[in-house]
Formats: sequence, structure tokens, C-alpha cells
Amino acid sequence: LKNLVLDSPVPVVFDHFGGAEATGGVGQPGFSDLLDLLKSGKTYVKISAAYRVSKQPPGYKDAVPLAKAMIAANPDRILWGTDWPHPGTAPPIEQALGPITPFLEVDDGRLLNELAFWSPDRATLHKILVDNPARLYEF
Repeated sequence: LKNLVLDSPVPVVFDHFGGAEATGGVGQPGFSDLLDLLKSGKTYVKISAAYRVSKQPPGYKDAVPLAKAMIAANPDRILWGTDWPHPGTAPPIEQALGPITPFLEVDDGRLLNELAFWSPDRATLHKILVDNPARLYEF
């Protein structure tokens, strides 16, 4: 996947911490490739929905090393989002559709507050929240 992304003529955006799992830490398989892609400037990563990658709610402390490593790799390629309205997980393809899965109850304000602990300074926060999405989405 890394070489396909590097060869892509358009920016690639990975959501939810690029699929990394907080319990695997920064040494998990594929994480160094994700950091290399960030460093290359060919990809963006949304450090969004920490509750999807973390096993330590509500502060998501196990996700902190992942977020900090991604921001350090290239703060110009990090995006943030809430993942609102927080849909539940999808059923396996082979499972018949059943009752609608309710949205997850997540405190968006708390998620945003965590970003201040992950980011080293206000200028970087401004990049993540304002400059980077404006550049990517051209608004």
C-alpha cells in the first residue's frame, strides 16, 4: 500500500489514526510506513475518533503516543475531526441486516480538548484545525 500511495497523483487521506491501534503503540507493524507517508507529504492522516483506536476512554491515554508521533512526523499533514455523528460499527458482510445500530454517545468537547494535549503548541493546533483542512479541501 505504501508504494501505491507514494505513486498516487492525488493526496490520500487516512482517517481514524490511519487504522493504527493504540494498544500496539508506535512500534506496531505498518506504523513506521504511515509515518514515512506523512513525512513524504503524499498523505494526510485524520487523528479523529480516538475512541475507535483506544481501549482507555474517556481520556484515550493509549492513543497519545500515536497522535504525537504523527504530528511530529509532519504537522502540515494532520487533520482532526470528531467522526460525528459517531456511527456504530458495521455488521460483517455475511450477517443479515437487523436492527439499526444506534449512534455511539461520545463527548465531542472532550475529544477536542484531548487535541491540546497531543499538539506541542498553538501554531500547530491552528495548522491541524484550520490551515491543513483549508489547503486540502480548497476552501
